[in-house]
Amino acid sequence: MAEISVKHADETAQPDDSELLRRYLDGDADSFAALMERYRKELYNFLVRFTGDAALAEDVFQEAFLQLHISAGAFDSSRRLKPWLFTIAANKARDAMRSRWRRQAAPLDATVGRGEGDRISYADLMPAQIPSPDDAMMNLEIRQAVQKIVDKMPENLRVVLLLSYFHDFPYKEIADILNVPLGTVKSRLHAAVRHFAKAWKATAEAIGDERET
Repeated sequence: MAEISVKHADETAQPDDSELLRRYLDGDADSFAALMERYRKELYNFLVRFTGDAALAEDVFQEAFLQLHISAGAFDSSRRLKPWLFTIAANKARDAMRSRWRRQAAPLDATVGRGEGDRISYADLMPAQIPSPDDAMMNLEIRQAVQKIVDKMPENLRVVLLLSYFHDFPYKEIADILNVPLGTVKSRLHAAVRHFAKAWKATAEAIGDERET
């Protein structure tokens, strides 16, 4: 009976990323479509938060998979595909952001998932000793102020924050995606949280002073 259960599980298991890519290289176009569908939500959400523009994120998503199609034969199947795909997407997003004049703001009060049952927003990154905006986060003035902080955050800090907090990449894989040393990832993440918290504290105090006058 146990042998039958194992066999059934093997038959119903989904092929991993590398297997789908191998099948695509062997001429199975449906396998590439399956890869796109597998990463559509997660990669697209990453790109929306990275660029702040849903339309631009969709364009970059398509460009990332076009690049995957072009470079599929060079992929080392002994490694995980996901970090490689995010590397391509992050590079494409940077190129797209450099080429445009301005970026449409994304809502910062929207929650995003880190895992099953665990959701987080930028506001959740604020240290406990900093007054929380609570319901005021729904106020347009507050949302725009927080968005402005993130917009002004150096790109190298923002992308580490996204990959770590919102996509749960281990430090080692973030290092691979960004092509930087492991120690650099850790220091940038700490710097990103400090940057956000410090800027938010100053902004919140300024808003409070304005409302008192």
